[in-house]
Amino acid sequence: MIISCLGTVSATPPLKYYDSIFSFGDSLADTGNFLLSGALAFPVIGELPYGETYFHRATGRCSNGRLVVDFIAEAYGLPYLPPYLALAKGNEKFEQGVNFAVAGATAMDAKIFYDRKIGQILWTNDSLSVQLGWFKKLKSTLCSTKEDCAKYFKKSLFLVGEIGGNDYNYPFFVGGSIKQLKALVPLVVETIVAATSMLIEEGAVELIVAGNLPIGCNAVYLTLFRTPNISAYDQNGCLKAYNAFSKYHNSQLKLALETLRQKYPHANIIYADYYGAAKRFFHAPKHYGFSEGTLVACCGGGGPYNFNNSARCGHTGSRACLDPSTHANWDGVHLTEVAYRHIAMGLVKGPFTSPPLTFPPINDF
Repeated sequence: MIISCLGTVSATPPLKYYDSIFSFGDSLADTGNFLLSGALAFPVIGELPYGETYFHRATGRCSNGRLVVDFIAEAYGLPYLPPYLALAKGNEKFEQGVNFAVAGATAMDAKIFYDRKIGQILWTNDSLSVQLGWFKKLKSTLCSTKEDCAKYFKKSLFLVGEIGGNDYNYPFFVGGSIKQLKALVPLVVETIVAATSMLIEEGAVELIVAGNLPIGCNAVYLTLFRTPNISAYDQNGCLKAYNAFSKYHNSQLKLALETLRQKYPHANIIYADYYGAAKRFFHAPKHYGFSEGTLVACCGGGGPYNFNNSARCGHTGSRACLDPSTHANWDGVHLTEVAYRHIAMGLVKGPFTSPPLTFPPINDF
């Protein structure tokens, strides 16, 4: 309450919140688009044990349960975001938000990867520009005039990413070196920033742009790039060079977002520090309830980190652990619901968003 010489001027303002959420990204955010796209005839994410913990069925999420985007929706009292491709079925409502993210998606267009002779391993061609095209197509059904759109999007939260991780995963997994991939970072960052700029031009004013996770702590990287050289690992057992690469990408993204803030001073462009939010539980797993640690996958086909490329989670020869809440890593590539919850809490409640979100959450999760 504010007091002046004239008496009471104003009381605490009423609680404000987001009315809708629009999400873009890859498998860290996909709530069903990849499954609906038919990119693979029988994708394992369409079967249990995927989804077993919360939904008790496979939903197309690359985890045992909810993702960061699901927890953010819960925090603001919004329904889980329907995948954009469910629009064709006509049984979803999109007024409170839509998810455009697709598992396997890259920030850069697929053509770049085909030109570099690694396009044949892409899961999907639904890159960030394709997802933006979907948004533009849908926009006309959400608001009719520029004024209507400005009013509608003023209380919408836009989640840009995590995206970009696959731009590095694909080349890393076919033998690309860190030096070669570093040269790609400016192009990936430029693509993410251009997408963010386009969304602002379309009316977005509150945007979260996510950095990359510490990939050197991921079971797939720990398996593929395992080395007897002890000095290659940090105190938590993560590969130092690959974590340094993630930090390099994130530092370049933060610099680019600072330039974007100067161009669009009216927009709240928020950097989400996925790296910092996740590094906490890699550093102190038992503090966060991960009694089985954070480096070994819950669901897999064996090996030091329970990641076996010939028996990945959901495939013959793999099995899921009895209690996924004791693990941070779900299938060697993606995290468990509990790990995503810790990341989401670090974003919504702080301190891993910079600047903070405009509106406080209205629910705990």
